[in-house]
Amino acid sequence: MSTHTIKSYKSSDLPAGAWLTVGLLFVVGLLNYLDRTMITTMRSSIIEAIPMTDTQFGLLTSVFLWTYGLLSPFAGFMADKFKRSHVVLVSLFVWSSVTLLTSFSKTYEQLLATRVLMGISEACYIPAALALISDYHKTTTRSFATGIHMTGIMIGSSLGFLGGWLAEIYEWHTAFVVFGAFGILYTMLSLFLLKDPPPETPDSKPENRLQGEPVSFFSGIKGLFKIRSYNIMFVYWGMLGIVTWLVTGWLPTFYKEHFNLSQTLAGLYATAYLYPASIAGLLVSGFIADRWSKTNNRARILVPAIALCVGAPCILTASFVPVVAVVIVLFMIYAFNKAFTDSNMMPMLCLVVDSRYRATGYGVLNFFSTII
Repeated sequence: MSTHTIKSYKSSDLPAGAWLTVGLLFVVGLLNYLDRTMITTMRSSIIEAIPMTDTQFGLLTSVFLWTYGLLSPFAGFMADKFKRSHVVLVSLFVWSSVTLLTSFSKTYEQLLATRVLMGISEACYIPAALALISDYHKTTTRSFATGIHMTGIMIGSSLGFLGGWLAEIYEWHTAFVVFGAFGILYTMLSLFLLKDPPPETPDSKPENRLQGEPVSFFSGIKGLFKIRSYNIMFVYWGMLGIVTWLVTGWLPTFYKEHFNLSQTLAGLYATAYLYPASIAGLLVSGFIADRWSKTNNRARILVPAIALCVGAPCILTASFVPVVAVVIVLFMIYAFNKAFTDSNMMPMLCLVVDSRYRATGYGVLNFFSTII
């Protein structure tokens, strides 16, 4: 993979608000994954209220992923075309409103429609957020800043069991009311705090930016696939997505049926144990990659590659082990090492693509990862 020469930045060189932006997006990322995953932990409660087959329930997850994936390239381009902070705020407001709307669903068709709307609105967030962080954070803080943001996503996923817990104590739609309303209120707060970084000064050289025609969706897509390194990332991210999305969507059901656990306990094992390992992996890998990249341009490539060689065998072994405690440990090892890729994927992307198409490039990667 070809990389550009690394420019040296100090923490004091970061634009004002660089770490505030990471903190704000940490919470938004938390809500993003909490709102999308909690439905998988309240399966029994939803089926009791709205009768459906296992296939129909599976479609609730699949239709979200199809919509999310298909729209990701265009959603990424929107973040390249317009202010990234504005794309983030609109996305947050719309998906929080859809989350609240989900609580009013009375039929399967209505519930399915809200999952489609959720996929449309949430597709705009990740490419815009990661590109915004990369705009603020240059080489010496980029992976760690990305890792902190992805930590918020992991915490949101780990809190997904709250959906099953609230569904058992109250009703299935309670969690959608609570977190949908919170997201709308947080949007109002973020309107005053979340901004794009100041534009490049006339005497500064934009990072990895090619001169040429104005930003265009089709020109951007065409240009991305002319880059050999990007094509390698495309295949790699898609292959990793096969395992990632299956684990996210069906691990609670696996625990519940394979070990005959309650809905709440299965949701707890699938989230509260798995994601702390991912959080540790995000922070450790971000720190290592930033430090190593000072002396090795390929550090952000080598760090996730080495980790995946350690974590990949665990996902296969876990499917054959009959002891729940051992399965939990194996999934934790896998999650820790898989997170090394999450904190470094956008930083790797920044090494090889025109910065004008940074979010578009990530959106295309998300598309392939999700659809495959």
